[in-house]
Amino acid sequence: MSRKVVRTSKFRHVFGQAVKADQCYDDIRISQNTWDSNFCSVNPKFVAMVVDASGGGAFMVLPVTKTGRIDMSHPTVCGHTGPVLDIEWCPHNDNIIASGSEDCTVMIWEIPDGGLTKPLTEPVVTLEGHSKRVGILSWHPTAHNVLMTAGCDNVVILWNVACGEAVVRIDSLHTDLIYSVAWNRDGSQILTSCKDKKLRILDPRKGTVIAEKEKPHEGSRPVRAVFVSDGKILTTGFSRMSERQVALWDPKNFKDALTLQELDTSSGVLLPFFDPDTGIVYLCGKGDSSIRYFEVTDEAPYVHYLSMYSSKESQKGMGYMPKRGLEVNKCEIARFYKLHERKCEPIVMTVPRKSDLFQEDLYPDTIGPEPSVEASDWFGGKEGRPNLISLKDGFVATKTKEFKVHKSLLATTTSGAGSRQVDSTEVHSLQEEVKKLRAAVEELTERVKTLESK
Repeated sequence: MSRKVVRTSKFRHVFGQAVKADQCYDDIRISQNTWDSNFCSVNPKFVAMVVDASGGGAFMVLPVTKTGRIDMSHPTVCGHTGPVLDIEWCPHNDNIIASGSEDCTVMIWEIPDGGLTKPLTEPVVTLEGHSKRVGILSWHPTAHNVLMTAGCDNVVILWNVACGEAVVRIDSLHTDLIYSVAWNRDGSQILTSCKDKKLRILDPRKGTVIAEKEKPHEGSRPVRAVFVSDGKILTTGFSRMSERQVALWDPKNFKDALTLQELDTSSGVLLPFFDPDTGIVYLCGKGDSSIRYFEVTDEAPYVHYLSMYSSKESQKGMGYMPKRGLEVNKCEIARFYKLHERKCEPIVMTVPRKSDLFQEDLYPDTIGPEPSVEASDWFGGKEGRPNLISLKDGFVATKTKEFKVHKSLLATTTSGAGSRQVDSTEVHSLQEEVKKLRAAVEELTERVKTLESK
């Protein structure tokens, strides 16, 4: 009689648990928009959620500790003129958040410690360069002040946020709507999935294709893609029969998937969150009520199903806490912030262990908030390896890197590296200056003529 061998893994018994009701954020009108983004972004200080707003776009920012019922009149960040489609906290400064909107702009906001006491309408920087709505944002993992945005104009732009400048503009590669963009671990490559059924690995500074894969999934619904360990790629998509699938690819041999598994027949897009420290990928279905998790290893079948967290209510969006915001003394390896219609509910993923001691095997050194390279150096070709920190004594926030904007350099660009188009107000003021100088020169010339004739 053959016995089925069960694969050993320390994550086999990971379980998810929603927090108690008083630790949720209640009475928040979560956005009803149908755009397929997370609608929530969290860091150790704040949780931000896209909310319904009349006459424009808004999102709410709350200190992580401010749980319970939120007052209807709580101030929001409300500078966009169209609905907000995506938000993401800067990984190098817990007070800086970027937002992309249907009004075609990207705005960078600075949130004061302790949260908002009045509505925030003035961004630190507005980035203008997309001609249609901006639905995807992603900060560079290791370079300071580098932001990637993708719009419905099929264009990907890489910004130097400190000067408000579009340094790289990738506008001829994608022939249709871009579904997802992702950086690899050190930010030396980007990965895009597109409605034209192609998966592309790009060189972010040159804007050129390194490798591409036709039809990672046969279905016509959106594909999501992220880098996982060893440069491999995990995708979620749909089969021809509209079954949800997860697949793993090796870009060195893109022809066939290392593994392709069918999950179920739900219609919601699966949002993947990968944790490089544990090798676990969490798939959160937008519009359904489950979080499945798998361990990605280098032995077949490569993507091993662990378990599933289910609840009654479907999720409108999902935030994912960085590792440094977790409670290591409780063996917490992930924390999600699930958006319901009227509230945000934290869900904690735990490895059951008896000991209260620090579990080194669960918490290898993880990426910290310190960037390893400045934007200008990175665009100049310098690579930045992730700066790792130990979580042994818990994460202690140091003084975050001050966000400086070089007002004198603020400009919007039309194309790639360098060609600048100064905005119309600057042009106008320069023309006025030239007029004044001309008038002064003419006046002096007249005076000189008069003196000479005398």
